[in-house]
Amino acid sequence: MREVETASARIAGKYGNDEFAISPSRLSDIETKGLVPSIYRLYSLAVIYRRDLREILSWYDIDLNAVTADMKLNLPPKSHPSQVVQGASVVQMPIRLDPAFDPRRTNNLGRMVEQWGLVPLAYLAQFASDKYTYGYVGSEDFTMYPILPPGTFLQVDESRNKILQGMWRSEYERPIYFVETRDGYTCCWCTLKGDHIILQPHPLSPVPVRVLRHPQDAEVIGQVIGIAVSLGEWRAAESLPDSKPDSKGRAALN
Repeated sequence: MREVETASARIAGKYGNDEFAISPSRLSDIETKGLVPSIYRLYSLAVIYRRDLREILSWYDIDLNAVTADMKLNLPPKSHPSQVVQGASVVQMPIRLDPAFDPRRTNNLGRMVEQWGLVPLAYLAQFASDKYTYGYVGSEDFTMYPILPPGTFLQVDESRNKILQGMWRSEYERPIYFVETRDGYTCCWCTLKGDHIILQPHPLSPVPVRVLRHPQDAEVIGQVIGIAVSLGEWRAAESLPDSKPDSKGRAALN
Protein backbone atom coordinates (compact mmCIF):
# COMPACT_ATOMS: atom_id res chain seq x y z
CA MET A 1 0.00 0.00 0.00
CA ARG A 2 2.87 2.34 0.73
CA GLU A 3 4.13 1.85 -2.82
CA VAL A 4 0.72 2.91 -4.15
CA GLU A 5 0.73 5.96 -1.89
CA THR A 6 4.21 6.99 -3.03
CA ALA A 7 3.52 6.41 -6.71
CA SER A 8 0.19 8.26 -6.62
CA ALA A 9 1.85 11.16 -4.79
CA ARG A 10 4.27 11.51 -7.71
CA ILE A 11 1.37 11.63 -10.17
CA ALA A 12 -0.42 14.20 -7.99
CA GLY A 13 2.77 16.27 -7.86
CA LYS A 14 3.20 16.18 -11.63
CA TYR A 15 -0.30 17.50 -12.26
CA GLY A 16 -0.52 19.71 -9.19
CA ASN A 17 -3.72 18.01 -8.06
CA ASP A 18 -4.00 16.12 -4.76
CA GLU A 19 -7.07 14.28 -6.10
CA PHE A 20 -4.67 11.86 -7.83
CA ALA A 21 -3.16 10.82 -4.47
CA ILE A 22 -4.28 7.55 -2.88
CA SER A 23 -3.68 7.08 0.83
CA PRO A 24 -3.38 3.58 2.35
CA SER A 25 -6.73 3.96 4.10
CA ARG A 26 -8.42 5.06 0.87
CA LEU A 27 -6.93 2.11 -1.02
CA SER A 28 -8.14 -0.25 1.72
CA ASP A 29 -11.67 1.13 1.44
CA ILE A 30 -11.58 0.67 -2.33
CA GLU A 31 -10.45 -2.94 -2.01
CA THR A 32 -12.53 -4.08 0.97
CA LYS A 33 -15.57 -1.81 1.21
CA GLY A 34 -16.39 -1.31 -2.45
CA LEU A 35 -15.68 2.42 -2.36
CA VAL A 36 -15.85 3.82 -5.90
CA PRO A 37 -12.70 5.87 -6.59
CA SER A 38 -12.84 9.26 -8.28
CA ILE A 39 -11.84 9.63 -11.93
CA TYR A 40 -8.47 10.99 -10.77
CA ARG A 41 -7.73 7.99 -8.57
CA LEU A 42 -8.94 5.62 -11.28
CA TYR A 43 -6.28 7.15 -13.52
CA SER A 44 -3.63 6.72 -10.83
CA LEU A 45 -4.60 3.08 -10.31
CA ALA A 46 -4.39 2.44 -14.06
CA VAL A 47 -0.90 3.94 -14.21
CA ILE A 48 0.40 2.26 -11.06
CA TYR A 49 -0.92 -1.22 -11.86
CA ARG A 50 -0.21 -0.92 -15.60
CA ARG A 51 -3.82 -1.64 -16.50
CA ASP A 52 -5.89 -0.17 -19.30
CA LEU A 53 -8.24 2.48 -17.92
CA ARG A 54 -11.07 0.90 -19.91
CA GLU A 55 -10.49 -2.37 -18.09
CA ILE A 56 -10.66 -0.67 -14.71
CA LEU A 57 -13.86 1.10 -15.72
CA SER A 58 -15.32 -2.27 -16.72
CA TRP A 59 -14.89 -3.40 -13.10
CA TYR A 60 -17.61 -0.85 -12.31
CA ASP A 61 -19.82 -1.92 -15.25
CA ILE A 62 -18.75 1.00 -17.44
CA ASP A 63 -18.14 -0.24 -21.00
CA LEU A 64 -16.77 2.48 -23.29
CA ASN A 65 -17.43 0.25 -26.29
CA ALA A 66 -21.15 0.67 -25.59
CA VAL A 67 -21.00 4.43 -26.15
CA THR A 68 -22.01 4.27 -29.81
CA ALA A 69 -24.92 1.94 -29.08
CA ASP A 70 -26.10 4.07 -26.15
CA MET A 71 -25.99 7.19 -28.31
CA LYS A 72 -29.16 5.87 -29.96
CA LEU A 73 -30.98 6.48 -26.66
CA ASN A 74 -30.53 10.23 -27.08
CA LEU A 75 -30.65 11.22 -30.73
CA PRO A 76 -29.82 14.91 -31.38
CA PRO A 77 -32.31 16.80 -33.58
CA LYS A 78 -29.59 18.32 -35.75
CA SER A 79 -26.68 16.84 -37.68
CA HIS A 80 -23.29 17.22 -36.08
CA PRO A 81 -19.80 15.73 -36.28
CA SER A 82 -19.07 12.78 -33.99
CA GLN A 83 -15.72 12.27 -32.32
CA VAL A 84 -16.62 9.12 -30.37
CA VAL A 85 -14.69 6.74 -32.66
CA GLN A 86 -11.38 8.34 -31.74
CA GLY A 87 -11.65 7.04 -28.19
CA ALA A 88 -12.94 3.60 -29.11
CA SER A 89 -11.41 0.37 -27.93
CA VAL A 90 -11.07 -2.83 -29.90
CA VAL A 91 -14.16 -4.49 -31.36
CA GLN A 92 -14.89 -7.36 -33.68
CA MET A 93 -14.97 -6.85 -37.43
CA PRO A 94 -14.26 -8.98 -40.50
CA ILE A 95 -10.58 -9.57 -41.20
CA ARG A 96 -10.87 -12.40 -43.72
CA LEU A 97 -13.58 -13.01 -46.30
CA ASP A 98 -14.70 -16.24 -47.89
CA PRO A 99 -12.48 -16.78 -50.97
CA ALA A 100 -15.63 -17.75 -52.88
CA PHE A 101 -17.17 -14.31 -52.27
CA ASP A 102 -18.23 -12.76 -55.58
CA PRO A 103 -18.57 -8.94 -55.34
CA ARG A 104 -20.77 -8.95 -58.44
CA ARG A 105 -23.60 -10.72 -56.62
CA THR A 106 -25.76 -9.73 -53.68
CA ASN A 107 -24.62 -11.55 -50.54
CA ASN A 108 -25.25 -12.12 -46.86
CA LEU A 109 -22.34 -10.31 -45.23
CA GLY A 110 -22.38 -12.57 -42.18
CA ARG A 111 -21.85 -15.68 -44.32
CA MET A 112 -19.14 -14.18 -46.50
CA VAL A 113 -17.01 -13.37 -43.42
CA GLU A 114 -14.65 -16.27 -42.79
CA GLN A 115 -12.88 -14.85 -39.73
CA TRP A 116 -13.57 -12.04 -37.27
CA GLY A 117 -10.77 -10.13 -35.56
CA LEU A 118 -10.25 -7.30 -33.08
CA VAL A 119 -10.06 -3.85 -34.64
CA PRO A 120 -10.22 -0.45 -32.86
CA LEU A 121 -13.37 0.84 -34.57
CA ALA A 122 -16.33 0.90 -32.21
CA TYR A 123 -18.97 1.66 -34.81
CA LEU A 124 -18.35 -1.70 -36.47
CA ALA A 125 -19.27 -3.44 -33.23
CA GLN A 126 -22.85 -3.31 -34.49
CA PHE A 127 -21.95 -6.01 -37.03
CA ALA A 128 -21.60 -8.48 -34.16
CA SER A 129 -25.28 -8.10 -33.20
CA ASP A 130 -27.28 -11.34 -33.35
CA LYS A 131 -30.46 -9.42 -34.12
CA TYR A 132 -29.34 -8.18 -37.51
CA THR A 133 -27.95 -9.58 -40.73
CA TYR A 134 -25.76 -7.43 -42.95
CA GLY A 135 -26.01 -7.69 -46.70
CA TYR A 136 -24.12 -6.37 -49.68
CA VAL A 137 -25.71 -5.46 -53.02
CA GLY A 138 -23.58 -6.97 -55.77
CA SER A 139 -21.85 -4.79 -58.34
CA GLU A 140 -24.06 -6.31 -61.05
CA ASP A 141 -27.33 -6.32 -59.10
CA PHE A 142 -29.56 -3.50 -60.31
CA THR A 143 -32.77 -4.89 -58.80
CA MET A 144 -33.54 -1.82 -56.66
CA TYR A 145 -31.57 0.70 -58.71
CA PRO A 146 -31.57 3.70 -58.27
CA ILE A 147 -32.79 3.49 -54.65
CA LEU A 148 -30.19 0.86 -53.73
CA PRO A 149 -27.37 1.04 -56.26
CA PRO A 150 -24.77 -1.74 -56.58
CA GLY A 151 -22.25 -1.69 -53.75
CA THR A 152 -24.79 -0.71 -51.09
CA PHE A 153 -24.39 -2.28 -47.64
CA LEU A 154 -27.63 -3.34 -45.96
CA GLN A 155 -28.71 -3.72 -42.35
CA VAL A 156 -31.45 -6.35 -42.18
CA ASP A 157 -33.79 -6.98 -39.24
CA GLU A 158 -34.40 -10.73 -39.25
CA SER A 159 -37.38 -10.38 -36.90
CA ARG A 160 -39.24 -8.58 -39.69
CA ASN A 161 -39.44 -11.49 -42.10
CA LYS A 162 -43.20 -11.33 -42.70
CA ILE A 163 -44.22 -9.50 -45.87
CA LEU A 164 -46.41 -6.49 -45.13
CA GLN A 165 -49.30 -5.78 -47.48
CA GLY A 166 -50.88 -2.38 -47.91
CA MET A 167 -51.01 0.86 -49.82
CA TRP A 168 -47.86 2.96 -49.61
CA ARG A 169 -47.82 6.70 -50.18
CA SER A 170 -44.41 6.48 -51.83
CA GLU A 171 -41.77 3.95 -52.80
CA TYR A 172 -39.68 5.09 -49.84
CA GLU A 173 -42.32 3.91 -47.37
CA ARG A 174 -42.74 0.47 -48.90
CA PRO A 175 -40.68 -2.18 -47.06
CA ILE A 176 -37.70 -3.62 -48.91
CA TYR A 177 -36.79 -7.23 -48.12
CA PHE A 178 -33.59 -9.24 -48.23
CA VAL A 179 -34.46 -12.54 -49.89
CA GLU A 180 -32.56 -15.79 -50.39
CA THR A 181 -33.42 -17.75 -53.54
CA ARG A 182 -31.96 -20.84 -55.15
CA ASP A 183 -29.91 -18.52 -57.36
CA GLY A 184 -28.54 -16.48 -54.46
CA TYR A 185 -29.61 -13.38 -52.58
CA THR A 186 -31.59 -10.40 -53.78
CA CYS A 187 -33.02 -7.22 -52.33
CA CYS A 188 -36.46 -6.12 -53.53
CA TRP A 189 -40.08 -5.35 -52.82
CA CYS A 190 -42.19 -8.44 -52.17
CA THR A 191 -45.82 -9.46 -52.59
CA LEU A 192 -47.41 -12.76 -51.60
CA LYS A 193 -50.02 -14.35 -53.86
CA GLY A 194 -51.13 -17.75 -52.67
CA ASP A 195 -48.11 -20.03 -52.41
CA HIS A 196 -45.98 -17.77 -54.61
CA ILE A 197 -43.88 -14.72 -53.85
CA ILE A 198 -43.45 -11.89 -56.34
CA LEU A 199 -40.00 -10.32 -56.27
CA GLN A 200 -40.57 -6.84 -57.61
CA PRO A 201 -37.65 -4.61 -58.69
CA HIS A 202 -37.74 -0.83 -58.86
CA PRO A 203 -39.70 0.47 -61.89
CA LEU A 204 -36.53 2.06 -63.31
CA SER A 205 -34.54 -1.14 -62.91
CA PRO A 206 -33.70 -3.27 -65.96
CA VAL A 207 -34.21 -6.41 -63.86
CA PRO A 208 -37.44 -8.36 -64.56
CA VAL A 209 -40.06 -9.32 -62.01
CA ARG A 210 -39.71 -12.86 -60.69
CA VAL A 211 -42.48 -15.10 -59.40
CA LEU A 212 -41.22 -17.99 -57.26
CA ARG A 213 -42.69 -20.64 -55.02
CA HIS A 214 -42.73 -19.61 -51.39
CA PRO A 215 -41.03 -20.69 -49.23
CA GLN A 216 -39.59 -23.55 -51.31
CA ASP A 217 -37.69 -21.38 -53.80
CA ALA A 218 -37.49 -18.05 -51.97
CA GLU A 219 -37.09 -17.25 -48.27
CA VAL A 220 -37.44 -13.77 -46.80
CA ILE A 221 -34.45 -13.24 -44.49
CA GLY A 222 -35.72 -9.94 -43.13
CA GLN A 223 -36.55 -6.31 -43.83
CA VAL A 224 -33.92 -3.75 -44.79
CA ILE A 225 -33.86 -1.12 -42.04
CA GLY A 226 -30.59 0.65 -42.79
CA ILE A 227 -28.22 1.23 -45.68
CA ALA A 228 -24.74 2.57 -46.35
CA VAL A 229 -24.43 3.87 -49.89
CA SER A 230 -21.80 5.85 -51.75
CA LEU A 231 -23.31 8.97 -53.30
CA GLY A 232 -22.20 10.71 -56.47
CA GLU A 233 -21.61 7.60 -58.54
CA TRP A 234 -23.82 6.80 -61.52
CA ARG A 235 -23.87 4.83 -64.72
CA ALA A 236 -25.32 5.90 -68.03
CA ALA A 237 -28.51 4.07 -69.01
CA GLU A 238 -26.83 2.37 -71.94
CA SER A 239 -24.21 0.87 -69.60
CA LEU A 240 -26.76 -0.91 -67.42
CA PRO A 241 -27.24 -4.66 -67.91
CA ASP A 242 -29.17 -5.38 -71.10
CA SER A 243 -32.32 -6.80 -69.59
CA LYS A 244 -35.94 -6.15 -70.41
CA PRO A 245 -38.71 -6.20 -67.80
CA ASP A 246 -40.81 -9.35 -67.81
CA SER A 247 -44.25 -8.27 -69.00
CA LYS A 248 -45.88 -11.38 -67.53
CA GLY A 249 -44.27 -10.69 -64.21
CA ARG A 250 -45.36 -7.05 -64.34
CA ALA A 251 -48.89 -8.16 -65.11
CA ALA A 252 -48.88 -10.39 -62.04
CA LEU A 253 -48.66 -7.28 -59.90
CA ASN A 254 -51.86 -5.78 -61.26
